[in-house]
Amino acid sequence: MPKVLIIDDDVSFCKMLATFLTKRSFEIETAFSAETAMQKLEETSFDIVLSDVRLPKKDGTEVLKVVKSKMPKIQVILMTGYAQVSLAVDAIKMGAFDYISKPINPQKLLEVLEKALESEIPQERQVVKTKDKPEKSENLNGKTLGTPEYVSGISEYSKKLNHYIKLVAPTNMSVLISGESGTGKEYVAKQIHDYSKRKEQAFVAVDCGAIPKELAASEFFGHLKGSFTGAINDKTGHFEAANKGTLFLDEIGNLEYDLQVHLLRALQERKIKPVGSNKEIEVDIRVIAATNEDLEKAVEEGKFREDLFHRLNEFLISVPKLKDRREDLVIFANHFLEKANEELEKNVIGFSEEVLGLFKNYSWPGNLRELQNYIKRAVLFTEGEIIEKKFLPDKLLTSETTEKEGLFKNDLEKQMIIKALEKTGGNKSQAARDLNIDRKTLYNKLKLYKIDL
Repeated sequence: MPKVLIIDDDVSFCKMLATFLTKRSFEIETAFSAETAMQKLEETSFDIVLSDVRLPKKDGTEVLKVVKSKMPKIQVILMTGYAQVSLAVDAIKMGAFDYISKPINPQKLLEVLEKALESEIPQERQVVKTKDKPEKSENLNGKTLGTPEYVSGISEYSKKLNHYIKLVAPTNMSVLISGESGTGKEYVAKQIHDYSKRKEQAFVAVDCGAIPKELAASEFFGHLKGSFTGAINDKTGHFEAANKGTLFLDEIGNLEYDLQVHLLRALQERKIKPVGSNKEIEVDIRVIAATNEDLEKAVEEGKFREDLFHRLNEFLISVPKLKDRREDLVIFANHFLEKANEELEKNVIGFSEEVLGLFKNYSWPGNLRELQNYIKRAVLFTEGEIIEKKFLPDKLLTSETTEKEGLFKNDLEKQMIIKALEKTGGNKSQAARDLNIDRKTLYNKLKLYKIDL
């Protein structure tokens, strides 16, 4: 399968292009900057590099120079948002295989990629330098580290979240994960486990709010046959099942107060006693808990034990709301699109611009879970390759943009204008063309946002 590295700082376009080519039997990796691309080229081999000409800091021609000097057998194809014959000629003189103007014609792109592969099939893929890469470790579910089930994101919130995950994962510290429902707390917990020294052992997830009070001791610690009515067999509890691995206690704030005492004792002593047994069993577990409540407030109100709170809260990770991770929204949307395609056996490749606009202006009170549900529903209804507005639920279509969201939209537009001006070296006419607006509109926007570049 041909392997292609796509380099483009337009995350939405990059992801949609990756989805399109993946469906056409290409193996795809993406990079949103030249720096990231060079790192991937050092670590992985590719057949083709498909790069936008305009990139932050370093442009596509600089990537072209490095690739052709250090791995000449890799074919490089450049893309740009506007046609410049002189740039195309210069790029080809420098060794580019071809040059494509945006908006990309999918059929034309496929033809160019096929020609690039046919021109000279590399007998051995080239890399900048040889590195000994560690093999990916598998957990009990057979998934490798970095599994697509966890999407890291590129926003500042995501970078901070991922830094905390990798910082605490190798330790044995108890971790408390806080965040609204639907933000992906269990995925964060699983990622901590997958990066820990316990990754080869069990990851046992327990919904504390779903355990009946009368069966809680049995669920956590197990029981012996005949220890109470209905105990027809021996049962292994969650603590013993997670021995040597990780015990994830989801929605810990829902645990009954009197059960918190038993949990605290087990966490302190790392010993459990199954119901009906006189024998204690030692357990070696790492505990990760999650809550969508304010546990400190619950402690103040006497609803949650303070000693248990401090036992669980050795390291706190707060998972941000989806509406605070707008830069990640398209990445998450494409991830859920791929999952929905697989589950529903469909072949939808992306979203219309109108749909992406609605996604960006919606407040997402249900966070990632709501986004996933909406996309799965839309994939089910979509008969073509693109999800259109008509396939979205009425709630999303009729929602009004809040004042805060309106401010976000304005800030996003301001940043797009500044970025366009920086790319063109202050050339307002060219920036207007790149933004698909006329010069008068651009000047009005510059005045509105008080931009002086």
